Amino acid sequence: MGKAKPLTVGTEVFAKQGDALLFCKSMLSKYRPDDWVSESDALFLSALLERHPNVNEKIGNGVHHFEVMRADFNTKCFAVVRRDGSRVDFSYLVCIRSASKR
Repeated sequence: MGKAKPLTVGTEVFAKQGDALLFCKSMLSKYRPDDWVSESDALFLSALLERHPNVNEKIGNGVHHFEVMRADFNTKCFAVVRRDGSRVDFSYLVCIRSASKR
């Protein structure tokens, strides 16, 4: 078994990736589909999204806000709502597990 790697996302510091996953899962559970996330959660999600391997594609012409949307199998996920009104989902799991940072 490998050694746990600390992870920093914005101002949040996690002892290991699993702690970051639980943090994101807990955050997601606070919201219903179509809810906008709070300003403080949006700051975290902005930093988290920077870790996504396709960050430029996800951000597009700029982030207007973050919200929660319905996903497959009656689940929820985070979404970026861009300045032009288009919306795209992103996986916090992919962001946390990604080695790339912008």
